[in-house]
Amino acid sequence: MRYSKLGSTPLEVSRVCLGTMTWGVQNTQADADEQIEYSLSQGVNFIDTAEMYAVPPSPDTFGKTELIIGDWLARNPTKRSDIILASKITGSGLPWIRNGGEITGAAVEASVDASLQRLQTDYIDLYQLHWPNRTSPSFGRHHEGMWSFENYQKEAVEADFVDILQGLQRCIESGKIKYFGLSNETPWGIQMFMRTAEKYGLPKPVSIQNEFSLLMHKDWPYTLETCHYEDVAYLPWSPLATGALSGKYLNDAMPEGSRWSLSHRHGLFRQTPGTDDAVKDYVALAKAFDMTPSQLALAWCDQVEGVTSTIIGATTMDQLKDNFSGFEITLSEDQLAAIRELLKRHSTPF
Repeated sequence: MRYSKLGSTPLEVSRVCLGTMTWGVQNTQADADEQIEYSLSQGVNFIDTAEMYAVPPSPDTFGKTELIIGDWLARNPTKRSDIILASKITGSGLPWIRNGGEITGAAVEASVDASLQRLQTDYIDLYQLHWPNRTSPSFGRHHEGMWSFENYQKEAVEADFVDILQGLQRCIESGKIKYFGLSNETPWGIQMFMRTAEKYGLPKPVSIQNEFSLLMHKDWPYTLETCHYEDVAYLPWSPLATGALSGKYLNDAMPEGSRWSLSHRHGLFRQTPGTDDAVKDYVALAKAFDMTPSQLALAWCDQVEGVTSTIIGATTMDQLKDNFSGFEITLSEDQLAAIRELLKRHSTPF
C-alpha cells in the first residue's frame, strides 16, 4: 500500500480509502467486519463514513453505518489509533435530520457529539461538510442552467462560513475532531473557506471529496489545481460511477440487490444512453489491456495528478478484492493515451 499526506496535515493516508455507505442496508455487521479486517490487512488506514449513512438515506437507515463501525471499534479498541476515521455532517434537505435544516456551527457541534456516540470513539480524525448550504453542482446538477449562483450573496455566504467554522473550531479545541474537510464543493467554495478562515483566524479545510471517475471528471483541472495550490487533499468518491464502470448495468441490466436497483434520492441520473456507450468502450479497452473494467477505472483514478486517496466501496468481498487489485496496476503511457481518447469522446455522458 502507498500513502499520501492528507493536505496540510501531518497525517499519511492510504491511497485507498474504505467507503462504508452500504453498511446497514446492503451489508450486515458481519460483512463490515470482514471488509474492515481485510482492508487493514492490505495496509488501508483510512475509513470514510457519514451520519446520514446507510444509503439510500431514510429515517430507518440514518446513523446505521456509524453504529456498525462503532460496534467494530468497541470490540477492537487497540486498533483505533491505527485508523484515520472520517465522517460527515449532513447538508440540508433530509427532514429526519435536523428537520432538514442547513449546516450551522451549533449543528456541527450536536452532530459531532451524536457521531462520537454512535462510533464509540473519543475523536474523529476528519470531519466533513457533506454538501454546502448553497446549491451544489453535484448529483447531476453540473449542466448549465440547472442552478444559479446569483441566488446567493457573497456577504451572506461569508457569514454562513464564519458560523460553521466557529463551530468546527470549538470541536477541534475540545479534541472531538482533529481536522475538517469539504465535500461536493466548488473551486470558489474552497477558496472562500480559505479566505474566511484566514480573515477570522479560524481552521482551514484540509480535504475535499467530490464525485470523480471516467464518467464524471469535471474537477479536472480546475478543482484539482485549486487543491494543489491550497494544499487541500483531493478524495474522489464514486470512482466507479456507482458501479456503472464495472459494466454490470450495460444494456439496461439491473442485477438484483445492486445499487441501481434501490431507490435514489436524485433518481438514476447516471443511467443514460451516453453512459451506456461510454461504458461499452471502457469495458472493451479493459479487455484489450487484460484487466477488469473496475481495475481499469480505479488504476486510472489513482494515477490522476492531484488525487490523494480514492474512496471505494463494495457489497461483496470479491468486488472489494477486485477493487484493491486496481491500485496495484500502473498504466503505461500508451494505455493512458488510449483512455484519454475515450475521455474526449465521452466527455459528459450524463
